[in-house]
Amino acid sequence: MKKELPKLYEPKETEDKIYKYWLDNDCFKADSSSKKKPYTIVIPPPNVTGQLHMGHALDETLQDILIRWKRMSGYNTLWLPGTDHAAIATEAKIVAAMKEEGLTKEDIGREKFMERAWAWKNKYGGRIVEQLKKLGCSCDWSRERFTMDEGCSDAVKEVFVKYYNKGLIYRGERMINWCPHCMTSLSDAEVSYEDQAGHFWHLRYPFKDGSGYLELATTRPETLLGDTAVAVNPNDERYKDIIGKTLILPLVNREIPVIADDYVETDFGTGVVKITPAHDPNDFEVGKRHDLPVISVMTDDAKIVDDYPAYAGMDRYEARKKIVEDLEKGGFLVRVEDYSHNVGTCYRCGTTVEPKVSTQWFVKMKPLAQPAIDAVKKGETKFVPERFEKIYFHWLENIRDWCISRQIWWGHQIPAFYCDDCGEMVVTKENSAVCPKCGKPMRRDPDTLDTWFSSALWPFSTLGWPNTEAEDYKCFYPTNTLVTGYDIIPFWVMRMMFSGLECTGQVPFDTVLIHGLVRDELGRKMSKSLGNGVDPLEEIDKYGADALRFMLATGNAPGNDMRYIEEKVKSSRNFANKLWNASRFVLMNLPESFTFKGLPEKLAVEDKWVISRFNTLAKEVNQNLEAFELGVACQKLYDFIWDIYCDWYIELTKPRIQAGGETAENAQDVLVWVLRGMLKLLHPFMPYVTEEIWSAVSDDDSPIMLSDYPVYDEKLSFAEDEAAFEKIIEAIRAIRNRRAEMNVVPSVKAKLFIETEYKDIFSQSEMFFERLASASSVEVCDSFDGADAVTVVTDSARIFIPLDDLVDREKELARLEKEKKAVQKDIDFSSNKLNNQGFMAKAPAAQIENEKAKLAKAQEKMAKIEQSIAAMKK
Repeated sequence: MKKELPKLYEPKETEDKIYKYWLDNDCFKADSSSKKKPYTIVIPPPNVTGQLHMGHALDETLQDILIRWKRMSGYNTLWLPGTDHAAIATEAKIVAAMKEEGLTKEDIGREKFMERAWAWKNKYGGRIVEQLKKLGCSCDWSRERFTMDEGCSDAVKEVFVKYYNKGLIYRGERMINWCPHCMTSLSDAEVSYEDQAGHFWHLRYPFKDGSGYLELATTRPETLLGDTAVAVNPNDERYKDIIGKTLILPLVNREIPVIADDYVETDFGTGVVKITPAHDPNDFEVGKRHDLPVISVMTDDAKIVDDYPAYAGMDRYEARKKIVEDLEKGGFLVRVEDYSHNVGTCYRCGTTVEPKVSTQWFVKMKPLAQPAIDAVKKGETKFVPERFEKIYFHWLENIRDWCISRQIWWGHQIPAFYCDDCGEMVVTKENSAVCPKCGKPMRRDPDTLDTWFSSALWPFSTLGWPNTEAEDYKCFYPTNTLVTGYDIIPFWVMRMMFSGLECTGQVPFDTVLIHGLVRDELGRKMSKSLGNGVDPLEEIDKYGADALRFMLATGNAPGNDMRYIEEKVKSSRNFANKLWNASRFVLMNLPESFTFKGLPEKLAVEDKWVISRFNTLAKEVNQNLEAFELGVACQKLYDFIWDIYCDWYIELTKPRIQAGGETAENAQDVLVWVLRGMLKLLHPFMPYVTEEIWSAVSDDDSPIMLSDYPVYDEKLSFAEDEAAFEKIIEAIRAIRNRRAEMNVVPSVKAKLFIETEYKDIFSQSEMFFERLASASSVEVCDSFDGADAVTVVTDSARIFIPLDDLVDREKELARLEKEKKAVQKDIDFSSNKLNNQGFMAKAPAAQIENEKAKLAKAQEKMAKIEQSIAAMKK
């Protein structure tokens, strides 16, 4: 078994080598023919445009911990990787690259553009996959998928046609969210809302009969050009007499009616609202109820249309400024009031979204939403933490129909065809169509589907659906755990739920594990604008993947945001080094002929203590992982390895190893047994360093990641021995603390007199007190006269250390007197300053408080010195 480890652990030199070893030995591969119980995670597919960021690093680390744990626990595990085509984001990058060549999409046409897009994907699309490998992700790369690969594309067409035939997909004119920068429609989930400072422009619209004006207010005066009515509440007594009258629209001179509608709030503003059906979702609904004309006044890029020559071609904000000037000149502007309001912006580019009436494709959501709500309420899928169900329910219970068409070329083209001769429309899975009425070739809809439409099918489209006889689909669907951030519950989680239920009749996963955001050290969201993003690959290069993974896992609690603190990554690297050095110590202290034969029959009490503690650790770590308390499991592993094994058990074995014979052999067996178990428990969290050490301490060449994960074993529970030896640990720790308080260095030995009712265990442990508590000798007794001795008290013993053994009284008194004089100088200096009226009058408050704090600290120190002097003299 015995192999040597280098003096230092060098992640750079080992991580790529180990990852290649895993790949070469097919360690990540799932087997759909296996009889083992399956456990499946589908990766939230990162954008093909993307580079690894800290959010990915957290997301993938949590998934890899779960999949490695389940793999070692005997499951047939599949972690299915892949990437998303990221329609709008990818198209924007390709368009930008073409712009540098002086080309537009329209210059080269759709076919040539798609050739460029696929070439771009093939060149850059594998970048993030390679970055995931650097993190140590144990995905089954032989099953890697892409949302626009042939299988996923077939699934998209299958679902579109299925939904259309069931009446769940329709084409219609509706008010949608439009991004004037990306030049495409957006679903409600793709709109981010933010508070923006704005104004209320109070305007007056004149009555046609010259009887006066009607005052109202708007936050968007540029949309006035498209007003087709003014509305009041039918129950508002102030306006009952003017309902049905006609107004003249300022600047446009269009005649518009005063209508009555319950939508208007009587207690907001003047109780009068201008109605612009083409540019406001609420106004659109009012317009439908009253059969009002829908007049669009903006182009797709948010410029004023040619129908209004005074403003034609102006950007909406430029037009706003000019329209307000003209309203003021015409006497229509009453006043301007500051106002802060919630404004929708494009989640991709941040541009303010323009409500727009447009003919688009929609998914009818009410029939799909209810089964998805019921499935979570019945517990078929649970959220961890449970509180995130509220977001899920809120979106589904208040959902509007989902606009799924996008005015871009990169993506799944909508499988609908139109006959330009007779107007017939056909929806089909085929790539071309002939009109069933007139026999003419049909034109395909140029729009593509929302990226999230294909992502919603990810848990089953990637496993072979719609072929329900596909081996992977039969074995691995439904999947088990979805790991994702709370920010995409409405984008993705709920859509996978209703898609899975509608298409397969089953929930797509049984658990949704929600994690928070990774923020910077100050708690701010990482962003390009703040320049506070941290590149995971740079951190891996500096500290190793294990250090980054362990820091992310340790700081994680389900659903909560966490802060990225580099010092904690360094601490995790130090932890890896501590484990490495402990493993080197064990290997260096094994004879050349050492062969591990299992735990010895004859165990010393300290052996039973560490074995029993490890046994409990195995139970608790498994329980924590079952409950998705990955951060808690990390901390327990850290505490056991650093404290119990390295700082205590290794030290306890040193005198036994030096003594040789049976006691040494037994200690060596236990050292190796616990070390192997620790490496297995830690492996899902820190896969690289554990695999490298395992190669030196295992009996064969099989990888640690395919070994059995430790579980609790009742036969290895030594509760009484563990409790007894804890008394020794507690006593040694208390003695060390007291000596540290007295500044007594470890090289100064002192007698110990231990007064205890637990004589057996304390008598057996004399050598541990000598080695670990600097005892020159130990005497265990019923009682001891503690005069002239330092007393250390634990719950199981009183320990007396003769004072003269610890210090030279005269020297110590001299040292204390010298220290007293120095502290007195500090007290006098601060007191004089604080008693100086000039200082107190002129110094800043913070400086005065700082001086008071310094004085208090010095006085506290003086009290302790005087206490020590009194004790010495006594």
